[in-house]
Amino acid sequence: QLQLVESGGGLVQAGGSLTLSCVASGGILDKYDIDWYRQAPGKERELVASMSSGGHSLKYSDSVKGRFTVFMDYSYRMAHLQMNALKSEDTAVYLCHAQDYDHDYWGLGTQVTVSS
Repeated sequence: QLQLVESGGGLVQAGGSLTLSCVASGGILDKYDIDWYRQAPGKERELVASMSSGGHSLKYSDSVKGRFTVFMDYSYRMAHLQMNALKSEDTAVYLCHAQDYDHDYWGLGTQVTVSS
């Protein structure tokens, strides 16, 4: 059974950068579509970045396009979300999601707080 653990969140000033990591155990991520979601208090969960299995297709929400980059390391055990030019509205819990035809896995999330 695949397990996902996010890390890399924290407190950062507006305009700063953070890189989030999603570490997989119990398997590797090469056959999964990887998504990064975020959820702010009182708001619906938002899909911010997606990477198809093998990394051939990348998609971003309009709110983060040009500032966030999703990528996988060569071991296929870690997916990352590079976040630049952070804004206060990026404050949220960020969650990693892995999905294939038969399975659907979520991490517990990592908090990102951007101070203005």
